[in-house]
Amino acid sequence: MAINDEFKTEIRNANPIDTVINSYVQLKKRGRNYVCCCPFHSEKTPSFTVFPDTQSFYCFGCGAGGDVITFVMKAENLEFMDAVKLLAERSGLELPSADRRSTDSARRRTRIYEMNRIAANFYYKNLISGRNRAGLNYLISRQLTPQTVKKYGLGFASDSWDELCRLLASKGYREDEIIDAWLGGRSQKTGRLFDMFRNRVMFPIVDMRGNVIGFGGRVMDDSKPKYLNTGATPVFDKGNNLFSMNFAKNSDSKQLILCEGYMDVIAVNQAGFENVTATLGTAITPDQARLLSHYAEEIIIAYDSDGAGQAATRRAISHFSDVGLRTRILKMEGAKDPDEYIKKFGARRFRMLIDKSGDANNFLLDRCEQGLDLETEAGKVELLKRVSKVLADMPSPLEREVYISRTANKYSFPVDVLKDHINSMVRKNSYTRRKNEWRTIKTQTAVKRDDINPEAAKYRREARAEEMIICQLLRHPEDCVSISRTAPPETFVTAFNKRVYTAILNAVEENGSFNLSMLSDSFSSQEMGKISGIAAKNREIALTSASVEDCARLLREHKEVSAPEDCSDDELREMFKKRT
Repeated sequence: MAINDEFKTEIRNANPIDTVINSYVQLKKRGRNYVCCCPFHSEKTPSFTVFPDTQSFYCFGCGAGGDVITFVMKAENLEFMDAVKLLAERSGLELPSADRRSTDSARRRTRIYEMNRIAANFYYKNLISGRNRAGLNYLISRQLTPQTVKKYGLGFASDSWDELCRLLASKGYREDEIIDAWLGGRSQKTGRLFDMFRNRVMFPIVDMRGNVIGFGGRVMDDSKPKYLNTGATPVFDKGNNLFSMNFAKNSDSKQLILCEGYMDVIAVNQAGFENVTATLGTAITPDQARLLSHYAEEIIIAYDSDGAGQAATRRAISHFSDVGLRTRILKMEGAKDPDEYIKKFGARRFRMLIDKSGDANNFLLDRCEQGLDLETEAGKVELLKRVSKVLADMPSPLEREVYISRTANKYSFPVDVLKDHINSMVRKNSYTRRKNEWRTIKTQTAVKRDDINPEAAKYRREARAEEMIICQLLRHPEDCVSISRTAPPETFVTAFNKRVYTAILNAVEENGSFNLSMLSDSFSSQEMGKISGIAAKNREIALTSASVEDCARLLREHKEVSAPEDCSDDELREMFKKRT
């Protein structure tokens, strides 16, 4: 679907970038701009900046950037047209009828959404009214109500070889599309198409906008694999999505309960807790942690009480700490998981369990005792090493002080000795961290690679001059005629910068004005980040027509003489100052 520049501008004006981004993360005012910790990579010091004057954003840490459309594409993992539709719905705008021509990518995604919806209805009907009652009997044995089954759209995939594939084919879907949606596969022996899910209870996975994006299928016996999840498709990545988040996001609570599996989530939800979600057969990922941080301030981890569940809890605590989420741990006694606990003790006791859940630090400290004989000197020394590591990793000095005193009292360690030991470890950790950061910076400087504009490494001086010209054009599109006359596109040395420069000139010529959103469907989100970075990194540099002439002359001379090997940013800035 092609969207004209006029409608992109309408979308931009109707969705102020600071308002939209503030609905995902908490922005803080800093001068004329806003800052926050980046929602696209883990950090503790804010490097993500929103510029209301240009309606753009840029992260000085990871390089993400662009306009409001680019942000929604990245935050929601959407294609361009899907992001435009979401912003149009958000602001009450109607997509222009003249622009309803689907692109191949958008059509592909739409077809998969359609097939998933057909499959979900097919599985649901199989469960409710199919001849094989195994799936329904299984869910009844798990004490799920008809209302819960309907709410989650649960279903049943029969043991038929290709029943769903034949249904989809009868509705006009090609075999390659069915395979693309991960609803069918092709037999290597016979070449026949077969249903990917067979003889399993089915759990539709629904995204934030209500689209069925994939499925989880569970066996009803002890066969393996116990769970089978949809593989990667154009609409689904299990590392970026969460089960039941479409319900949990509507909860008024600032807490989210994180479970391990589908049945735990459904049991907790049925017990009256809407704010519950789970990963999709994997350990929590940084992307999922960041997604949860958009909707909650505190996570209650309700993983299984077995060894694997406790190990997963430790990993999750680290990811949640990175995105600034408080973490508490549900300690279930007398049951291995939330589903069993609620069946045994009821929803009221489960609520009490949540209210009494301990914080992550206590969980980590308690785990330090495991496998140690504290009656021996060796056991005590090992315990000291373990608790010291946990305490030294606590970022808040005040929090660390409280837990040092508590730990010293619990294990009869001299508090001053423990405190000195921990402070020494903190200093050592800080030194090591700074050393590693410096090593990384030196490595990146020595082998600096620009995947968006790879020619910039070879023509560093020319590429910087091109960026200054682009920067001036972004600031003063009304001067495009004089700027383009001074620096014609054909003088540009690097292909990417030339493409950006030409696109801006064309947009100004067609519209009589320019904003970043006019480029959002012509450049990828990574490229939009690069363009935003050109403006963001050079905001403090004073540029004039004389500066542009200097840059243009450098580009013209490139073809006539060999350029010096390098020119520092400071030297280039100094050149501009002399002409200001």
